[in-house]
Amino acid sequence: MRMNDQIHFCPPARVVIGCGSRHQLPALLARLGYRSGVLVTDTYFSGSTPWVREYIDAAAALGIKTIVFDGGLPDPTTTLCDDATRIVRAHLGGNTPDHVIALGGGSNIDLAKAMCVTLPEGRPVDDFKSAMPAAPHALPLIALPTTAGTGSEATPGAILIDPENATKIAVMDNVLRPVIALIDPEYTYTCPPRVTADSGIDALTHAVESYLTLDSFDFSRDGHPDPGYSGRSALTMLFAREAIDLCARHLLRCYHDGSDQEARVGMAYASHYAALSYGSAGLNAVHGTAYAVAGLTHKTHGSTNAVMLPYVLDALRETRAEEMVTLARLFGIADADEARAARRLPAVIRALVAELGIPANLREFGIAEEELPRLTEDALAVTRLARAFPVADVPAAYARIVRRAWDGVLDADTEADTEADVVADVEADSEDRTGR
Repeated sequence: MRMNDQIHFCPPARVVIGCGSRHQLPALLARLGYRSGVLVTDTYFSGSTPWVREYIDAAAALGIKTIVFDGGLPDPTTTLCDDATRIVRAHLGGNTPDHVIALGGGSNIDLAKAMCVTLPEGRPVDDFKSAMPAAPHALPLIALPTTAGTGSEATPGAILIDPENATKIAVMDNVLRPVIALIDPEYTYTCPPRVTADSGIDALTHAVESYLTLDSFDFSRDGHPDPGYSGRSALTMLFAREAIDLCARHLLRCYHDGSDQEARVGMAYASHYAALSYGSAGLNAVHGTAYAVAGLTHKTHGSTNAVMLPYVLDALRETRAEEMVTLARLFGIADADEARAARRLPAVIRALVAELGIPANLREFGIAEEELPRLTEDALAVTRLARAFPVADVPAAYARIVRRAWDGVLDADTEADTEADVVADVEADSEDRTGR
C-alpha cells in the first residue's frame, strides 16, 4: 500500500485461465444470456485449427448463433476494419449481434475491439479515434489470445494503421476492455520460436515499463473521469513484479523448447499479469522509441521493443534505483553491491534479447546513423508516452537512449566482468529456481 496512490483500475469483468479453459466458453456465454455473436479471427485459425469449428458447434448446441469473420491480418488497417464492418453487417441482415469474440494475437483482438464500436451503426472507425467526449456504444468483447505477449485481452485500446499516411491510430476507451478474458495456454503450444520470442519479450517489456513508469499521483489524467491509463500504483506493481519473475524463469525455456508445457503456462500467466499492470499504469519510453524504430524499419512490435529495452533501463538507474535492484534480483543478479547489481541488469536484458535472436542494437537493426535525429523526434512526438517517462529532462534522455542504442553501449560495458559471465549466472539461478 502507498498512501498517496490514486488508483483507477479497470480489469476485465471475468478472467478465465487454465489449460483447456476454452471449452468452458459456450456454457458461460449462454448463462450470461448471449445469443448472437461475431467471431473475429484469421484464416489460419479458421482453416488450420479445430478451434473455430469446435466453438461454433458447441455454442450452437446452446442456442448461440455465430458469424465468423476470418479476414484478420497482421497490423490491421482502418480500411480493413471498415470493410469487415460492412461484410459482417450485410451477413447480419439488419440484426445487431450481442457480443464479439476475438481469437488470435494482438492484431485480431485490436480489429475485434474496433469492430465493437463500428458494428452497431456501421460508422467508420475514424469516428472513434483519438479522444472521445463520451463513452461510445460498444458491443461486449470476449478475447481469446493465442500468443503470450500482447496482453490486449486486458487493455482499453485498439491500434490500427491508417493506410493513407502509414501512421498508427488509437481507438481508446474503457468500454473496449473485454468483458471476458479467456487465457487458454494450449492455444500457445504451437507458436513457432519467432512468435514465441517476439510475444514473450513484449510481455516482459509491458511488465518492466509499467513497473518503472510514472506514479499514479504524478500522472496527468487531463481531468478525464474514466482514464484508460493512470500511472503505476502498488496494485499494478504487484502484477508487474509477478510477470517479470515469470518471464525471467520461463521465456528462454519455451523459446528453446516449445514443447515445454510448464514454460508455456508460465508465459501465459506472465503475459496476462503484465497486461493487468500496463493496462492501467501505462507505458513510456520503450514503446515510445520502439514505435519510431518500427516506422523506419517495419520490424515486428516485439523486436522493436526488445532492441530498445536495455538502453531505456540504463537511463532509469537513478530515478528508479530501488526498483532496478528488485528486478536485478529477479534475474538472478546477486551482487551485494546494489548499485552494481542495478548496473548489470540492462546488460543481462541485452543478452536475453540476443539469445532470442533479436538484434541488440539499432545499427544491427538496419538504422543508419543519420536517421537518429529523426528517430528521436518521432519518438518524442508520441507525447502520451514521453510525458510518462520518469526522468527530469525527457528530450535529452530520449536523445541519449537512441544514441547509445545505436552504439550498443551500456554503462555496465565498462566493467571487467563480461556479459557472458552475467548470463551464465542468470541461467544457473533460473535452473535452481525451476528445478530443471
